[in-house]
Amino acid sequence: MIEIADGIFVRRHTELDLTLGLVVGSGDALLVDSGMDPALARQVRPSRIVLTHNHFDHVLATEAFLPCEVWAHEDCVVDDSLLDDRAKYYDEPFEGSLVAPTHTFRDTVTLDVGGRRVDLHHFGPAHTSHDVVVHVPDAGVVFAGDLVEQGAPAQAGPDATPANWRHVLDLMLELDPRIVVPGHGEPVDARFVREMAIPAAT
Repeated sequence: MIEIADGIFVRRHTELDLTLGLVVGSGDALLVDSGMDPALARQVRPSRIVLTHNHFDHVLATEAFLPCEVWAHEDCVVDDSLLDDRAKYYDEPFEGSLVAPTHTFRDTVTLDVGGRRVDLHHFGPAHTSHDVVVHVPDAGVVFAGDLVEQGAPAQAGPDATPANWRHVLDLMLELDPRIVVPGHGEPVDARFVREMAIPAAT
């Protein structure tokens, strides 16, 4: 884990250039996306995981962190269809169980992470129908999931809504983040987000 702000960490993975996040409060921690590497659970024991969306590379390792709360937008579905998507990239079978969210929200919810405020926002459909933005106000950090990617163009799959993507990013920028953590790639700033290209419909 690399600390990018006080008590805010990111973990970069060579695999798919995936970026996970960790928010640490007093005696508590929240993980942003579980990723695909169960070994991380030997280092990090969060009381909550927030899934920014349901694509397989962001959710498959959730089981390794249990017992913990699993937060997501109410439209986030974790089911066997994710394994079909994984099979497009990997030949070996998935070893483990899929874990559905245990706690959901519609628009905004505030969590207390060891005395630290963490806001979860859904600003509308864009990369998926259920993108979650994780905001840590006292650090000026936003975890954007795959609404933002660094090092490669943002991707629009069949469940994306490109026409609304810029609007969602504008609402995210109204949070006035100092650091934006993408779902893939290195942390960026608000200027990067303002200037990023919006993917076309596929």
